[in-house]
Amino acid sequence: MLRDITIGQYFPGDTIVHRLDPRTKILIAIMFIVSLFFIKSFYPYLFILAFVVLTVRLSKVPFRYVLKGLKPLILIILITFTINIFMTKGEVLFSIGPLDVTKEGIRQAVFMALRLIFLITGTSLLTLTTSPISLTDGIEKLMSPLRRFNVPVHELAMMMTIALRFIPTLLEETDKIMKAQTARGADFESGNIVKRAKNLVPLLVPLFINAFRRADELAIAMEARCYRGGHNRTRLNELKFTRNDVLVLIITTVFFGVIVSTRYI
Repeated sequence: MLRDITIGQYFPGDTIVHRLDPRTKILIAIMFIVSLFFIKSFYPYLFILAFVVLTVRLSKVPFRYVLKGLKPLILIILITFTINIFMTKGEVLFSIGPLDVTKEGIRQAVFMALRLIFLITGTSLLTLTTSPISLTDGIEKLMSPLRRFNVPVHELAMMMTIALRFIPTLLEETDKIMKAQTARGADFESGNIVKRAKNLVPLLVPLFINAFRRADELAIAMEARCYRGGHNRTRLNELKFTRNDVLVLIITTVFFGVIVSTRYI
């Protein structure tokens, strides 16, 4: 299950999606997320689905690899789906004991499930097609106007990217610790949900120790390379918008603008 989480991982490639400026992809991801919250009917989700499928095909990331990222969150999606079915007031279709299933509840549950699924796949595509260094540079460039207000833009961008990059590393560490403790007789599979959760508690101490150790090693490595934050920092590859970036931004802005406008039509 832990190996199925794709957020924070990078899938190397040399496609048109990989070659786009990271600022372009970040802006598209923001528009993608915002448009999802403006949808109030089902048919715009067909256009969102077409956009995701087209992006996956152009990036040449395997569909199976993208869908794999949904596995760890299936339980959360199901819980959200169930809560919306029973907690939304409206026209009652039938009852299950003291709980009423409403027409509006089913509609809201499907909306929330689709929204979560697209949020996960859309954000994972951003990290899958953008290297951590490019992502840091893109976030820093987009936040650069905040320097006028003495906001440590570079440090914030670096922390965000390192935190994102450490997700698969910590998951790999957790998997190793679980295998080591399983070999010593620990049981993480049997019992109910509460018992399984209690069995995971012994994982926290070695996991936190390994996390602090890796953070210390990273800090020492950055100091050894004379890292001094964003002050007078130079880059091997400077970011610059190309004709493809401008064209893609225009097309996607119009596309998501149409998606948002469906809420008011």
